[in-house]
Amino acid sequence: MKIVQLLPELNQGGVERGTVELSRELVKRGHQSIVISAGGKLARQITADGGEHITHDVCSKNPLTALPRILKLKKILRRLSPDIVHARSRVPAWMCVFALKGLDIPFVTTVHGFNSVNCYSRVMLRGERVIYGSTSIKEYVLENYHFDSSKLRYVPRGIDMEYFDPAKLNHKFIDSFKEEHSLNGRYIISIVGRITGWKGHPDFIQAVGRIHQENPNVLGLIVGRTADNKTEYYDQLKQQAAAFGDDAFCFTGPQSQVREIYSLSNIVISAASTKPETFGRIAAEAMSMNTPVVASSHGGSLDIIKEPEAGMFYPPGNSDQLYKKIKLAMNHKFGDMRKHINDHFSLDIMVEKELAVYKELLG
Repeated sequence: MKIVQLLPELNQGGVERGTVELSRELVKRGHQSIVISAGGKLARQITADGGEHITHDVCSKNPLTALPRILKLKKILRRLSPDIVHARSRVPAWMCVFALKGLDIPFVTTVHGFNSVNCYSRVMLRGERVIYGSTSIKEYVLENYHFDSSKLRYVPRGIDMEYFDPAKLNHKFIDSFKEEHSLNGRYIISIVGRITGWKGHPDFIQAVGRIHQENPNVLGLIVGRTADNKTEYYDQLKQQAAAFGDDAFCFTGPQSQVREIYSLSNIVISAASTKPETFGRIAAEAMSMNTPVVASSHGGSLDIIKEPEAGMFYPPGNSDQLYKKIKLAMNHKFGDMRKHINDHFSLDIMVEKELAVYKELLG
């Protein structure tokens, strides 16, 4: 099969990583993979993995430039003559709706998030098959839109179990990281991900800070980048953390070797508060390293975590309940979390389910 995926850009993010991973796995299975985007630092990875990247502006929302960009996309698709066109975001999906007219190419869309409910977002339901990645996403679109729900297909995001493997850890990095941040001998509770308002960092700091006051050996590890427009929020978090003492928390900034971060952590927290996670990749990645997760009980985490064998839940935005669940998790014997992820949320499962959708359309 020749498959074209479209997304706005190829910079960091869950959708972008999923696109790159699917492209790589399609090539491994003998298919031809082409990704169309406005470019980004991950574009080189597409070609390095044996796929093809075509740079085209499927990102801009400027209506004045829409028509020429749609016509150029139509020309590209006519030349490529793919078996499947798969749009992963709203602007590319709208462009495909018009560019595919008269081309007789099956069209697939993936609803990746809890988009605002309006006509603009409704385009993600225009695919001949509509993929969703979690039960929460399915419930959201069914609740807010009237459409042919028989088109819906469940394909959860997949975790690369070959990479997220405890046997492949970089122990040199772990040793130097612990030394650099004074983590040796500490009980480490981590939160990993972008530092932004809805990720629940204040709840994390409040809950872990209370535990640190009871047990000074406990340390809260905060890993993630801060957007340029969130520096004031970051400073507020630092002030909140400082109230619990100089050695209660450690802010590390962004880290590329998150596999090792999960492994050196005793517990990982997924604290999304005002907005649910679409899938909950951090929870699944941590569990693939057999590190237990305490997550807010909404969004994709509800599919991933099987309480109490493989993780625990607390009500979103409730730092008191988060404190209590962390205390429980610290003394709880969890099951084989890696096996749970491998059996239900591996990259192989994602690719096979994705291919099944494509083959269904091709008969």
